Amino acid sequence: MELENDTQISEFLLLGFSEEPELQPFLFGLFLFMYLVTILGNLLIILAVSYDTHLHTPMYFFLANLSFVDICFTSTTVPRMLVNIQTQRKVIIYESCIMQMYFFLLFAGLDNFLLSVMAYDRFVAICHPLHYMVTMNPQLCGLLVLVSWIMSALHSLLQTLMVLRLSFHTEVEIPHFFCELNQMIQLACSDTFLNNMVLYFAAMLLAGIPMAGVLYSYCKIVSSIRRISSAQGKHKAFSTCASHLSVVSLFYCTSLGVYLSSAATQSSHSSAVASVMYTVVTPMLNPFIYSLRNKDIKEALSVFFRGKT
Repeated sequence: MELENDTQISEFLLLGFSEEPELQPFLFGLFLFMYLVTILGNLLIILAVSYDTHLHTPMYFFLANLSFVDICFTSTTVPRMLVNIQTQRKVIIYESCIMQMYFFLLFAGLDNFLLSVMAYDRFVAICHPLHYMVTMNPQLCGLLVLVSWIMSALHSLLQTLMVLRLSFHTEVEIPHFFCELNQMIQLACSDTFLNNMVLYFAAMLLAGIPMAGVLYSYCKIVSSIRRISSAQGKHKAFSTCASHLSVVSLFYCTSLGVYLSSAATQSSHSSAVASVMYTVVTPMLNPFIYSLRNKDIKEALSVFFRGKT
């Protein structure tokens, strides 16, 4: 009978970062600023790619998709957190928590897949430049993005269905600023062995394989660049993938750092703070990395704003 009562839970409590009243205005202002910068920066990337026909290439097609996903990724967690900070109401209903977890996993997976697709694009461009336009044709580019969406949607649906089978106590406090999958599994009062197995298997399969693909692509890229005789040619080849390499390093290092550190410390609060790096900071920095290191993007934005004035 207790198990049946546990399944009737209707809400969770998102504890966030701090309950100290004097810190709430600072946290609200900080995350509002980062969220607005993220939205504006990624929208500018999408506008630049859409506006300038010179950027209608596979590399910028994937970049525009990544910017869109980053906007959605951040929007799954930050607005809700801002509302909770402003209203001082930490309650989130069960259905909303499940939906937030689903979309968070969806867009996190898309980030992962799109970064690996972009690594493949740079691999073909540098290692097989004569076949680039034939290989990276519009049909293949569209198919790669579509497959990324399908794989991410199926994964997030699987993980969500696995959580739906769990039972929870009537009062559950989540020591995080969003409904994070691992926290939900840890807080369940029913058997979570199968959930953990699915979680670890999916992490190895859907995160390990794309990451291995990225590492393989860049090993081949570095090998190809080293064979270029002229220094100018080496610089040009490296500059075409430097921005993407920076974004890949930032995403994987922060996300891996979060989960490795949380596993080592077993501190939920530390995990919540560290999660800000890949859920908020990384999507905010991506547009700056691409715009500051990319001459084409800067020129496209300059032409766009001159045309609007």
